[in-house]
Amino acid sequence: MVANFVETIDGVVAIPELPASNALIAAESEADRLLMGLLRACADAVLVASGTMLASPEGTWRPERAYPPAADAFAELRRRRRRPERPTAVFVTAGGSFDPAHPALEDPAIVLTTARAAADIRASVPAATDVVAVNDGARVDLRQALASLHERGYSLILSEGGPTLLGSLLAAGLADELFLTLSPLLAGRARAPRLSLVEGVELLPDHAAHVRLRSVRRHADHLFLRYATAK
Repeated sequence: MVANFVETIDGVVAIPELPASNALIAAESEADRLLMGLLRACADAVLVASGTMLASPEGTWRPERAYPPAADAFAELRRRRRRPERPTAVFVTAGGSFDPAHPALEDPAIVLTTARAAADIRASVPAATDVVAVNDGARVDLRQALASLHERGYSLILSEGGPTLLGSLLAAGLADELFLTLSPLLAGRARAPRLSLVEGVELLPDHAAHVRLRSVRRHADHLFLRYATAK
């Protein structure tokens, strides 16, 4: 499983009170959008938590939406890799925050949830959406969730957020690679919450997630970093 994020120099990946804050944080970088589209074009499934779903009311998580000029190239790449026309959008929710009317659910999509929440979600989403009761309990077990995707034939899974989902994946040792775009901006922090790359877990001092730098690329003032996690 790989993850993709863009952050400012001071580590901000999202500003919840601003719509489409990721575009602002990316400083409208075409290279960052191209990378996002390319990763989606390579993926079998794009994994998104319910908070990111709610923050992206028009999101589809399709390659061509990230970078329309390369739509034909993305489609050709998927054909050459013998993949379906587009990756499957997969949403992770325990049922507390979820939009059953989100347009991404009109296409074949998957919702990974708990046994307790599955019946209500199944009754509220379009017929094209497959609702999977991953486990009992109040939270979705991500290890079992990813295993259920692998059983359905999804081998390359791309996580696009949010930072709490990334934190849980790192804490469980489930993330293999991280693509991180460093945007030439400083966001600052005052009173309003601004999310960092990893939220919801404390990795240091006892559970540090070590990563190994695989590559660095530059486009104008943006840096594109690729890390592998230590196993």
